[in-house]
Amino acid sequence: MQIVRLGSSTDSPRLGLVDGPRVWSFEAAHTSLADLLRLTADELRARVEAVSRTEASRAPSDTFLPPIDGQTEVWAAGVTYQRSEEARVEESGTPDIYTRVYTAERPELFFKGTARRVAGPEKPIVVRADSSWDVPEPELALVINSRAEIVGYTVANDVSSRSIEGDNPLYLPQAKVYAGSCALGPGVTPAWAVADPYALSIRMRIARADGTSWDGQTSTRELKRRLPELVECLFREDTFPDGVILCTGTALVPDSPFTLQPGDVVEIEIDRLGVLRNPVVRGKAGLQVGA
Repeated sequence: MQIVRLGSSTDSPRLGLVDGPRVWSFEAAHTSLADLLRLTADELRARVEAVSRTEASRAPSDTFLPPIDGQTEVWAAGVTYQRSEEARVEESGTPDIYTRVYTAERPELFFKGTARRVAGPEKPIVVRADSSWDVPEPELALVINSRAEIVGYTVANDVSSRSIEGDNPLYLPQAKVYAGSCALGPGVTPAWAVADPYALSIRMRIARADGTSWDGQTSTRELKRRLPELVECLFREDTFPDGVILCTGTALVPDSPFTLQPGDVVEIEIDRLGVLRNPVVRGKAGLQVGA
């Protein structure tokens, strides 16, 4: 079962629960995910279970919207897997900083985006027009309420320019934060439905033309940082009244010289969380064409 945002060309977005072919609608008092992320974990679970006891209907023909709205922000952790550390060392002219942060007490955390910058399922993701080396980064994302409780999980794609960040680490915001640089979906799987978040398989496939240009698989068992550790550090000197989504880093990084190209389709699957699929366009002009 997942909490989802649903929409169509004629209706306003609505909040629902989806379980296979069945869908339940939340009452009008809770029409956004941001509303739900202001609740405690116990309150949210009670609300979800109450909705699931109402009459369900067949799955709608609506499209799945990204599971983020309101003032909810997306943040990300970096260099949390050994493969990520190796890749960042490979791309950088100052490789020692990534080796140091991998073993440091304080994790790397950075702002990734807001709802308007996030793509949902089947919507385009963007590689920068001024970048020459671009990769998707499949990640487990934590859905965290305003009280710093992990209340759910979703699939994330932290699209990144390796050429820009590799040129100078101070360019990280330009390499990581721009329209279409993040995708989330298909929905939010409640935390109580995931027995062990450190035992989830993550798979990524990149389709190009009529074939597969890259594929790989890993597990959250390889995650060096503990999830509560990342949450505590994020909330230590900040507040998130509408909750926050925290991407937890990647262990699947295509080797050089692979780079994303317009027309590629990136498919990420995480156990129990579903599949997130997005086509690739170049630059914000391509995003407008693909909209």
